[in-house]
Amino acid sequence: IKNRANLRRQSGKSSLKKKAPAFSATPTRIRYDDATTRNIRREDQSKNTDQTASSRDDKCSLCLRGLTDKKTLSKCGHSFCDGCIDCWLYKNKCPACPQVYCPSIGNQPPGKMTDSVQSMRLPGFESCGTIVIVYTFDSGVQGENHPNPGQRYTGTQRRAYLPDNKEGRKVLKLLRKAFDQKLTFTIGPSSTTGTNNVITWNDIHHKTSVKGGPTSFGYPDPDYLKRVQEELAAKGITE
Repeated sequence: IKNRANLRRQSGKSSLKKKAPAFSATPTRIRYDDATTRNIRREDQSKNTDQTASSRDDKCSLCLRGLTDKKTLSKCGHSFCDGCIDCWLYKNKCPACPQVYCPSIGNQPPGKMTDSVQSMRLPGFESCGTIVIVYTFDSGVQGENHPNPGQRYTGTQRRAYLPDNKEGRKVLKLLRKAFDQKLTFTIGPSSTTGTNNVITWNDIHHKTSVKGGPTSFGYPDPDYLKRVQEELAAKGITE
C-alpha cells in the first residue's frame, strides 16, 4: 500500500513539472496553391481597373478637371463638361474617338462631278470595266471661307479612275458624298507647282492615271480602295 501511495505522489509531481507548450508570436504563414493565388491577383487587378475607370469617368478629357454640368454624347457614350464639348463640336467629332456627330462641310468652290463607265481595263482589275470620274471647276473669286477672300482662283478639270466592280461602285458613292459636302477640293498653293490660289486636292487621294502604280497615282495598287475609304472615314464620310 505504501509503495502505491509513493507512486501516486511521484506521478503527480512529474505531471506538475510538465511545461505548457510555448505560444509563438509569429503569425502562421498560409500557403495557397497556384490557382488560388491567380484568382486573388485577378480580383486585385479588377479592383484597380474599376477604380482607374471610375477616376477617368469623373474627369473631362478636354479641361482635365472634374466634370461640370456633365454632358454625355449619344452615339459613343463619352462624357465631358457641357461648356467644353460645346466649344469642341465645331470639329464635328468626339474628341475621345472617331465618332462623327454632324456632317462636315468644306470650302470647296462651286463645281461639277460626273461619272461614266468605259470598257477599258485597269491593271489589277482586268475582269471589269472602268469608272471615269470628271471634276470640273470654272475660275472664280474666293469667298470668306477661303485663304484669300476677294482674290481670283483658276478653274481646272480633273479625271480619276475606279474599277467598275462592287467595291469600286461603293467608293464612287462615298466620293460623291464627299464632293456634295465640299470636302474633295480646296483652294490654296499647289503642292506640285507652288502656284498659289489654285484648286487643289483636299487629302482624299484619287487615281488620276490608269497605269504606273502608286508612284504615278495609277494602277496596279491592291490596297488603294481600302486606303481611300479610310481617308473618307477620317472626314466623316461613311456609308
